Amino acid sequence: MNKVVDGAGAAVEGIGDGASLAVGGFGLAGVPGVLIKALLERGCRGLHVVSNNCGTDGRGLGELLAAGRIGRVTASYVGENKEFARQYLAGELEVELIPQGTLAERLRAGGCGIPAFYTSAGVGTLVEEGGLPWRYGRDGSVLVASPPREVREFDGRPYVLERSIVTDFALVRALKADIYGNLVFSKAARNFNPLAAMAGRVTIAEVEEVGELDPAEVHLPGVFVQRVLVVGETEKPIEKVTVRR
Repeated sequence: MNKVVDGAGAAVEGIGDGASLAVGGFGLAGVPGVLIKALLERGCRGLHVVSNNCGTDGRGLGELLAAGRIGRVTASYVGENKEFARQYLAGELEVELIPQGTLAERLRAGGCGIPAFYTSAGVGTLVEEGGLPWRYGRDGSVLVASPPREVREFDGRPYVLERSIVTDFALVRALKADIYGNLVFSKAARNFNPLAAMAGRVTIAEVEEVGELDPAEVHLPGVFVQRVLVVGETEKPIEKVTVRR
């Protein structure tokens, strides 16, 4: 039952070309940077990444993006990543942009074994009607567009059907773990990391420390986690530094 692995290379073992990955983090908070670098060194290509955003230029998932390793992104916004925008508009990258709350619930539903759900988010927009550009041609034409969503009324209100998300692997960052994979997250890192961890068939967590945990403080049960990598304290970059005069 000891899920602690020896080294980043062992942690990402089995991830190959074309794999789908749910990746935790919000901006640059709670991003599993050590695992992302290990994946970069592994040389995987054509990855399908599901994450709130795709890091920033040269940071987080932005490292894989800059190296041309990502083929498709499912996210809620482009964020502070010029290379992400460039690849998308140039037709080099397929991008599915969906409402942030819908993305969170699709990941959670995938982890809970719920195949689909109805939501009011996106009703009356291109989310419902279809036609959102997923992939552009090099001439600016739309090669792949989002399909229309099924709509159903409940109590007189329309709702669109959204499919849950389950990925081959999940990469997450936590503050603490025990050897069984129970995780505790720090502050903003708790936003998307637990949801991403739930959605992965094989979930890999990089953590600062491993030790005994009080059951009452566990944020994510170890049943969702298959591998734990101890990385210690690492750099925690800030997405956009602002100061007040």
